[in-house]
Amino acid sequence: MISCQRDRFSIPLDRHYLNCAYMSPLSKRVEEAGIAGVRRKARPYEIRPTDFYTGCDRVRDLFGKLINAPASRIAIIPSASYGLAAVAKNLRLARGQNVVVAHDQFPANMYAWRRSTAESGGEMRVVRAPADDHRRGRLWNEAVLEAIDGRTGVVALGNVHWTDGTRFDLERIGERAREVGAALVVDGTQSVGAMPTDVSVFRPDALICAAYKWLTGPYAIGVAYLGERFDDGVPLEETWIGREGSENFARLVDYQDRYRSGMARYDMGECSNFALVPMLIAALEQLTEWTVPGIAEYCRKLSEPLIAGVQERGFRVEDADWRGAHLFGLRMPPNRNLEDLHTKLEARHVFVSVRGSVIRVAPHVYNDQSDIHALLEAIGS
Repeated sequence: MISCQRDRFSIPLDRHYLNCAYMSPLSKRVEEAGIAGVRRKARPYEIRPTDFYTGCDRVRDLFGKLINAPASRIAIIPSASYGLAAVAKNLRLARGQNVVVAHDQFPANMYAWRRSTAESGGEMRVVRAPADDHRRGRLWNEAVLEAIDGRTGVVALGNVHWTDGTRFDLERIGERAREVGAALVVDGTQSVGAMPTDVSVFRPDALICAAYKWLTGPYAIGVAYLGERFDDGVPLEETWIGREGSENFARLVDYQDRYRSGMARYDMGECSNFALVPMLIAALEQLTEWTVPGIAEYCRKLSEPLIAGVQERGFRVEDADWRGAHLFGLRMPPNRNLEDLHTKLEARHVFVSVRGSVIRVAPHVYNDQSDIHALLEAIGS
């Protein structure tokens, strides 16, 4: 099992940062890679044409192995919203089709589908969480499955709900989507990197991830897995580097209609970013060394005394079978004020998030029992 990795990060001992779902801190390794990348750009005469490709190819390889996918299926994107917009552009809805989503889903995985359904005359089918707190996760999953029917064109979800970590059974949901011919589009930003993810198991048509949360990478870069539905699709940008033969800089004005092989056609412009790409490589290499199952198990063990402690104080937490080990919500007892508690936590340098009606807690391998104790002590006070 992984031991605490706090020494790999620049987090002071009196800062209890249990908020990776908001934004991960950069490890020293990733920080150093970014600084080296900035310095490299100061010497452009050392950057060769092949360097525009090698970093991105390394990202594709590392992320592909993380999710058990071929590197050729990976695109480099600037954000989750960019990736989802490209997916929505290529998954054309027929008139009257519906898109199934979870209530209070992250906006990036809502706005693209609201536009698609508005343009096609379709329906947004928003599945609300049930009122039953004791069976909430199971019943919510059942409601999602019931919402998928013969008129469903797309099912768009996260592996966990971003506000409280409620887990969606993507294997069963994916099976149901395929039964009716619908595409499964997954925003993995709040799960990939901390929750084991194997695309060969739940078979998404697209899996989109921003890098700055559980991939522990920098802001303004991300990765997308795109399945066979996108093999002949149209990207958001018509980039020069996405075209066949672009490696020959002397012949770039011999314009090509053909794209490079794989999903490189969907890469963002300037995908070779010489600071962000090395940072993302360093982050993915570090995750590979820790292993995602190791990270998940570390978070689970770390969180056990916290969950037991808050439940003793009247808070409600989703059942273990239906929540992420790395991200979960604490639902307040009736006599507690959510905003007041959040303010008092920050005053004690305990950093979590308020999302909807819950305190969202998101530990990682840089946390230890001192952080858990600080949170419990602040709640108890």
